[in-house]
Amino acid sequence: MCALLVTPAAQQEQDRELRVRSLSVSEYQWFLAAHREASFLQYPSWAEVKDQWRSERVGWHLPSGEMAGAALVLYRQFPGTRKYFAYLPEGPVADWSDPHIDRWLDPLLRHLRASGAFAVRIGPTPVYRRWEAAAVKAATGPGRQLADLLASEVDPLGAAVADRLRSRGWTRCGGESDGDAQPRHVFRVPLAGRTREELFAGLNQEWRRNIRKAAKAGVETVLGGAADLPEFYRLLRITEERDGFRLGRTLGYYEQQYAALNAEQPGRMRLYLAKYQGEILAAHTMIVAGNRVWYQTGASADHRREVRPSNALQWRMMCDAHAMGAHEYDMRGVPSTLDPDDRSFGLLRWKLGTGGHVAETLGEWEHPMPGTANHALYRAFQAYLARR
Repeated sequence: MCALLVTPAAQQEQDRELRVRSLSVSEYQWFLAAHREASFLQYPSWAEVKDQWRSERVGWHLPSGEMAGAALVLYRQFPGTRKYFAYLPEGPVADWSDPHIDRWLDPLLRHLRASGAFAVRIGPTPVYRRWEAAAVKAATGPGRQLADLLASEVDPLGAAVADRLRSRGWTRCGGESDGDAQPRHVFRVPLAGRTREELFAGLNQEWRRNIRKAAKAGVETVLGGAADLPEFYRLLRITEERDGFRLGRTLGYYEQQYAALNAEQPGRMRLYLAKYQGEILAAHTMIVAGNRVWYQTGASADHRREVRPSNALQWRMMCDAHAMGAHEYDMRGVPSTLDPDDRSFGLLRWKLGTGGHVAETLGEWEHPMPGTANHALYRAFQAYLARR
């Protein structure tokens, strides 16, 4: 393949610093329509979900006026001040392969500082490492962690971006349990270029058996609606109690999320139900944006688990994502433990059965704005979050 010839004028355009300005909703949506790998957390509707945060859409522009990148910025006011913590969840949508990272970060920091931000957190999108499901399963053992396992793939771009951020004073947040707001380790099932039969063959034997068992028992998988959210939430509380976690969300939160995402585009957020003999035994939510699909939250009853409603739901959701032309099915967060005796390992074990891979993202990175007062506010804000 011939190399692309870059003229001196074009190279000069690429090397010049970008300009950041606010965008209208229509401008921002136009950009996302052309960049279909963006996270759903970067869509305008997510600002409607996070209604305790002020929001702004910004774009990076070349001197020619062409838009090169964009981001949804959420601003959280620090109590008792007119200063804000700025947050770009799984963003910005930018060219992370550009070695001239300063021309992206410097104008962003200037814009946010002018908007009253005392610090910013970003979520760079490149992946750092990947582990295939079979390798992870083979490496489980007492006290073991993902970090102990040699990665199936290390993305040089991810490592380069981390080095560039670190050398410019950005700090990686504390980790999946005490720092990042979004999961650092996620589980993804590739869909592009695979047939439905190949997807099913990629499931492990237990998953295939459970899906067949659910079908034989007569488990029905259907799309629910807003009226079914209270039942989803009831099952979620049962799941939290059984599995020892607490998401801390109210029914109102899920109702608002469902309304906001589907107002932006019908079908953006879907509620799937598994019914058995007329009773809803499991309910899972799925989000669709661009070329990607995410399994967000799952809930199930304590009884009749032998008919495998959750396996049936996941297979239905995976097939629907494939039929939509999605490139991947993202099952969101997994723990970093490989110890079967850890309570949280069960979630990883369940997702491993789909035959995808664990991806370690770069995590989230923070940077205080210049100035003694901003650094002091940043430290106070960190202490405030720790107390919460």
